[in-house]
Amino acid sequence: MSQHPIRITILNPNATQSMTDEMVTAAQIAVGHLAKVEGLTNTRGPVSIQGPKDAADCLPGLFGLFDTALSEGADAIVVGCFDDTGLNDLRARHAAPVIGLGEAGCIAASLASERFSVVTTLAVSVPVIADNIRAMGFGNRCNGVHPSGVPVLDLNSGTDSVSRVLTTIDAVLKTDPHQSIVLGCGGMTAIASQLTPSVPTHVIDPVVAAAHMCLMVVSARARPTERPAYAECP
Repeated sequence: MSQHPIRITILNPNATQSMTDEMVTAAQIAVGHLAKVEGLTNTRGPVSIQGPKDAADCLPGLFGLFDTALSEGADAIVVGCFDDTGLNDLRARHAAPVIGLGEAGCIAASLASERFSVVTTLAVSVPVIADNIRAMGFGNRCNGVHPSGVPVLDLNSGTDSVSRVLTTIDAVLKTDPHQSIVLGCGGMTAIASQLTPSVPTHVIDPVVAAAHMCLMVVSARARPTERPAYAECP
């Protein structure tokens, strides 16, 4: 069998191309030569996903991106929004592995420590994320979803956004210094390397977690005689 890298496609439900590029870069660095990471941007969606209305508005375009990713040969697909927007609908449409950022981040955190907290952007995003965490069965292990007050599109706009997110992380860690912290927005991947809490802990980038889970799922689904061969990407 000819060797070829696993193809991972990140679907950005919002219309901000720079966020797609940031997620693709972070994921590609994380998986290295084991996969080729590509991104698709929902140009029909809102500029960011902040609350239920934005999530509903992005769905038609997101479904279209999903079909495009499959037609282009994606082996695994990531929904690039921590709300896991449309995740269950996409899984119902096709057997291809679909990973949500929120799901991946929480699973990784649950493996890293007994308890975890999510630090996200605005308060409007908290109810959806909290509901998803309960639906995943992590309600009794999550210490809460905490808004930093930084809008999605401001995350990579200067040092103030980094300091505000970091201040929130430090405040959360004071209540339980042994917990992990999950970054509750795909846009936070651009500042993840700058987030060094005052207390040593695991800070989970959900984009990186999702990329690694794609590798795991694709490899696990293959039969031993058909296992995808890892090869360096060009």
